[in-house]
Amino acid sequence: MTTTTVVHLLRHGEVHNPEGVLYGRLPEFHLSKTGVQMAELAASWFAGRDIAVLYSSPLDRTQETAMPLAENFGLAVHLDERLIEAANRFQGMALSARSVRDPRVWSRLYNPFLPSWGEPYTEIAARMVEVIKAVRKEAWGREAVCVSHQLPIWMARRSAERQRLWHRPDRRQCNLASVTSLTFEDQKLVSVGYTEPAAELYTKGPAVPGA
Repeated sequence: MTTTTVVHLLRHGEVHNPEGVLYGRLPEFHLSKTGVQMAELAASWFAGRDIAVLYSSPLDRTQETAMPLAENFGLAVHLDERLIEAANRFQGMALSARSVRDPRVWSRLYNPFLPSWGEPYTEIAARMVEVIKAVRKEAWGREAVCVSHQLPIWMARRSAERQRLWHRPDRRQCNLASVTSLTFEDQKLVSVGYTEPAAELYTKGPAVPGA
């Protein structure tokens, strides 16, 4: 007999960011009104599932996304630094097509495979794999939710599917409040699923990569 455990990676909802800043790990970036609705839709999608454990990145937007789930399932939200957004040297900047001429930007673009402008893909993947293993052990035989960010979730998925980590950011399948589900039989990954519980609220183009 095998034991089935599911670890769901939930991306946070839309953030209030009228200036279009690459907010990265900056504090005081909260969910917008639409983002709150997205979090509620995501929590509703989990209704009836056997969620035993709830973890979150320590940033404001992920904790706020986790709250409806915590309330619905009566769970505490455990904060884990390994789920945090990727470090990025452009943090705090409002990037645009014009900004690529800024020396602070183009001087960091010399190696897209690392990437040279932020935390290495290998390091992001390693910390996500580590936390997924720990959470899987804690939720053994049941289901867990980890609320994180676009790039860390995408690195976890590409690692799980044994794909190369470098990629085109505009091709990430990890929309706002989306759920990437990793299903394990004992320690073996047997499937990767993806769904968008808040798709009805998508009104804009792609979000800032890694947000």
